[in-house]
Amino acid sequence: MKFGMNLQLWTLHVTKQHYALLADLKQIGFDGVEMYLGQGDEAHYKALGAELDRLGLERCAITACEPDKNPISPDPSVRKAAGEHLSWAVDMAVAGGAQQISGPFHSAFKEFSGHPPTAEEYDRSAEVLRPMAEQAAAAGITLGIEPLNRFECYLCNHVASALEVVRRVDHPSLGMLYDTHHMHIEEKDVADAIRRAGKHITHVHTSENDRGRPGSGQVNWADTFRTLKEIDYDGWLMIESFGRTDPEFAAAIHVWRVFDEPMDVARGGLAFLKESWPPSA
Repeated sequence: MKFGMNLQLWTLHVTKQHYALLADLKQIGFDGVEMYLGQGDEAHYKALGAELDRLGLERCAITACEPDKNPISPDPSVRKAAGEHLSWAVDMAVAGGAQQISGPFHSAFKEFSGHPPTAEEYDRSAEVLRPMAEQAAAAGITLGIEPLNRFECYLCNHVASALEVVRRVDHPSLGMLYDTHHMHIEEKDVADAIRRAGKHITHVHTSENDRGRPGSGQVNWADTFRTLKEIDYDGWLMIESFGRTDPEFAAAIHVWRVFDEPMDVARGGLAFLKESWPPSA
């Protein structure tokens, strides 16, 4: 099991001014970090990767699609732009040495049709994601699409809908990210949801119901960890908590207050994960 910290608690774009933070996270005891792929070029991510290598931190990546790059748009030019963005994201992950790319890139963030998802939309998503899966596989990168709660997307809100895309893509490099925050909202039974996702879970975000420090709220951690252990999940437990360090991003995800101080989230969250993960038999 590897323990990581999502850097979106501090920034969507990691630069040299954040290198001291990376060193602090290493000192606290994290195995790696997770960075958002939204801006920057190959040189930027190579430099960031070199610093992470120097610190001995592994890394994963997150990306998403804006409405003008919507994989499920009926407009072929918009779907083409989505494919170009996702290809760019793989290239940047390679430059930065990321092992995985996860996120809600199955469709555009907060873009709604006013209707439930259709079979045609699932097919469009898979059509855009399949080339990304092939490119990622060639680079040794694993992908995980992230189901979000119903207020942030409509194509993939729970395990069953994420698997609709995974099965259509039908590529070994693409699975799904399981996020405890979203599934706390959308699933009736988290243990059953994890069992149904099974081998398709490529990544796990540990995020509290209020987006604060893991272990401080209402998420059913006992069943979550017990069932992940049961299905032999042995990947990343990545802390994904949010605050208001970046006001624009906070507004986009509807975070209106500070739940916990960022370094308290890092220290306390990591301690909680290590204490709560079931020991080996």
